[in-house]
Amino acid sequence: MNYETVIGLEVHVQIKTASKMFTRVAAGYGQSENTLTNPVVLALPGALPVLNKAAIDAIIKTGLMLDCTIASVTRWDRKNYFYPDSPKNYQITQYEHPVCLGGAVEIELPGASLAVMGEHKTIPLTRIHLEEDVGKLNHGTNDSLVDYNRAGTPLMEIVTDPAIKSADEAFAFLTSLRTSLIYAGISDCDMEKGQMRCDANISIRPVGETKLGTKVELKNLNSISYIRDGILTEIKRQTNVVTSGGTITQETRLYDGESGRSASMRSKEMAHDYRYFPDPDLMPVRIDEPWKARLRAELPERPFVKQRRFMEQLTLPYSSAAVLIRDHALCDYFEAAVKLGAKPTLAANWITNDLLRDLAAAGQSLNESPVTPAHIAGLVALLDQGVISSNQAKEVFTEMFKSGEQPLAVVDRKGLRQSTDTSQLEGWCDAAIAGDPRSVEQVKTGNPKAINALKGAVMKLSAGKANPKLVDEILKKRLGV
Repeated sequence: MNYETVIGLEVHVQIKTASKMFTRVAAGYGQSENTLTNPVVLALPGALPVLNKAAIDAIIKTGLMLDCTIASVTRWDRKNYFYPDSPKNYQITQYEHPVCLGGAVEIELPGASLAVMGEHKTIPLTRIHLEEDVGKLNHGTNDSLVDYNRAGTPLMEIVTDPAIKSADEAFAFLTSLRTSLIYAGISDCDMEKGQMRCDANISIRPVGETKLGTKVELKNLNSISYIRDGILTEIKRQTNVVTSGGTITQETRLYDGESGRSASMRSKEMAHDYRYFPDPDLMPVRIDEPWKARLRAELPERPFVKQRRFMEQLTLPYSSAAVLIRDHALCDYFEAAVKLGAKPTLAANWITNDLLRDLAAAGQSLNESPVTPAHIAGLVALLDQGVISSNQAKEVFTEMFKSGEQPLAVVDRKGLRQSTDTSQLEGWCDAAIAGDPRSVEQVKTGNPKAINALKGAVMKLSAGKANPKLVDEILKKRLGV
């Protein structure tokens, strides 16, 4: 029997705010243990929560960006459970009345090659709700220590429908979601810092069956690659269990990305196990149209909308557009160069290949780059005007990156201007023809590629300063082809 996979993801994203969800104490990462706390975070008697409006703004913006229905009224609930990382023994969250319902995330599946765009589709969302994060347990050999610095940080939970069909789709979903949230400034989504975490609910069923199979929740997926690998491992495990006559148990399993193995952690809880009830200390929040309109005006262009615009309006190849849209700042850099007059395809090529390569080699970020959009526009203009050749342009770029000089200054300092003097070019061409009768004969007897040897000779005689286009024209005229 053939089986198909059904996957639903629960993605927790820390919202980038100055303070925590229900108190003014700072939110952050990398501080000394238990320094970002106060009576509200530690749930001391009499401490009462106060809403962080910036966090509500962020989840509304997320919902608008992902085409969710934004609730007119949202409320707060208590999710009750005992665990050392939760000082209250309950979590303030949303159950009955989340901020966002529905919506979808556009994804792009892998293409046949890196230069070919893959299939686009949308993954429907069930809901996005707002809650507070818990602390972090640090396990030692003989004890476990709890750090409450993370406790109370604003957290969005983004829940998909059980509509993801493969590990590749899950990978594409998380990549797209992460890019969109970074674009909008909602979160930095650094998985190493716990700013984005994901649980995967995975089940299999016979092909053609409409009823969902028994799901297994996979936890401890702390990188997007591990999420893909963990899902593949769990699909294989469930398929082996079912085909050998076993039964899938609804449970939570921990996945070890290093070993590629998972282990049972606990039986899976149901919603009623948490005894949700309305939080008596927090009032409902009314979200009106002017509030949504203000936030909608702050949203950036969506990544795949930008990709389509780059390809359709600026005629960029997919290979360039796909690299640019991964980084909002890189897109702004590219568009700044185009506004300064650079031809889009040439500018994109220099940015996605040479600039990114040299930044990576130097260990520098884009905002540290000595090469600005003006440098790129100037270099492209010199190429387009025939002042320098492609090979000379590479030399100019290397010098620009080292010194920060403008491209024309580099060209003049190094004497790199191409020669367009017709009489000088004709002299070099005549010398090349006289020195290579074999290639001349091949060209005249129907082998047009043989002219490249003559062009190479001209470039050598001119020390690389001959204009290739004019050289081609002169040689063809001299040889009568």
